[in-house]
Amino acid sequence: MGVGVAVGLSGFAFGATAGGAGLTVAQACALSLLVFTGASQFALVGALGAGAGPYAAAAGALFLGVRNAFYGLRLSHVLRLPPWIRPFAAQWVIDETSAVTFAQPDRASARLGFTVTGVSLFTLWNLTTLLGALGASALGDPGTWGLDAAGPAVFLALLSPKVRSGGLEQVTAVLGVVLVLAAVPLLPAGVPVLVAALAAPLVLLARRGRDSREETAR
Repeated sequence: MGVGVAVGLSGFAFGATAGGAGLTVAQACALSLLVFTGASQFALVGALGAGAGPYAAAAGALFLGVRNAFYGLRLSHVLRLPPWIRPFAAQWVIDETSAVTFAQPDRASARLGFTVTGVSLFTLWNLTTLLGALGASALGDPGTWGLDAAGPAVFLALLSPKVRSGGLEQVTAVLGVVLVLAAVPLLPAGVPVLVAALAAPLVLLARRGRDSREETAR
C-alpha cells in the first residue's frame, strides 16, 4: 500500500507535465488509464514537449515499456493466476508491482502484494493525473516547480539498487548515460533514449570478446 500511495501521488507531476507539453486533459487521462507505466508516459510527453515528432516520441516510450513484458514472464510463474484474470492483471505489470511481488516469501503474499499495490497505484495515479492536468494551466511551466523531474527520479530510485551492485549493470548504466549525453545535441528529441538501448548489447559483446580471449589464452 505504501508503494502504491507514494508513487501514485506522482501522477500530479505527470498530469501537469502533460498539460505543459500541450496535451489535453482527456489525452493525459487516457495515457494514464491505457498505458499506465510512468516512465513511458513521462518519456512520451517529455519528447513531445521538446518538439519531437509523434513517431519518435512513441518509439522511445515503447522502448521503455518493453521491460514490462519481461516482468510479466517472471510474474506469471510467481503468481500463477487463473487464465481469465491474466489479461486484467497484465495492465498492472509495472516496476512497482513487480518489485513488491518479488520481495514476498510465498505465493499468497505475492498475490496480495501485487493486488494491493496494483489497486492503490492504478487508482491514485489516474486520479492525480486528472487533478494535475486540470491544474496545469494554474501551475504554469512544470519545470519551474521541478515536476518534470519527478518521473525520472522515481525511475532512477527503482534502478539504483541494481546500479550500486556493480559489475555489468553498473557498466551498462554508465555507458547508457554517455550515449544519451552524446546523442542529445545531435539527434531529435525522443531518439537519444533509443540510442541508449545500444549500451546493453555493446557491453555483452565486449564481455563475450573478453571471455573468448581469456579462453584462447588458456
